[in-house]
Amino acid sequence: MKPDMADLITKWAMEVAESELAAELPRRWAHTQGVAERATEVRGLLGEHSALLVAAATLHDIGYAPRLAVTGFHPLDGARFLRDEHGADERLVRLVANHSFALLEAEERGLRDELASEFPLLEEPLLVDALVYCDMTTTPDGARTSAPERIAEINSRYGADSVVGRFIRRAAPEILSSVQRIEAALAAQPR
Repeated sequence: MKPDMADLITKWAMEVAESELAAELPRRWAHTQGVAERATEVRGLLGEHSALLVAAATLHDIGYAPRLAVTGFHPLDGARFLRDEHGADERLVRLVANHSFALLEAEERGLRDELASEFPLLEEPLLVDALVYCDMTTTPDGARTSAPERIAEINSRYGADSVVGRFIRRAAPEILSSVQRIEAALAAQPR
């Protein structure tokens, strides 16, 4: 992606996320800003896909916006909004739909077939891992954290017997593996 196009997509993503989240969900907006900041920090791993990562990080939780919450499953609601109202890039929409192993939560909610058929998984492991890393190393308030601490926080906030609690337990090994792969790639980068 050309630098000017990269700047445009990241600016657009920030404007859309801010307009949907900042006023009504300030804590979710703080998390979103933190995730976008993590994406900016790791974008060097992604080369030409760096703007796509930053845009996906910025928009990953857009589906929490009250006016967009149709199914109550934010990855699906957010992806549909981006596709239907904004005609967003298919790869961006698929990243938002499937961020942080959303397919496992969709299964818990009885929405697996719906999510998988509308928004197939993106077969770009580094990009997928990078988005997981950004989301799962950022607290609800936008601060940096470790993936194990983030998983524990999600579990305690929602409760072990909730849909999200069951999902996060199932997804934890995959989340930790994704984060470890990105941390290894970052450590291997020349300084």
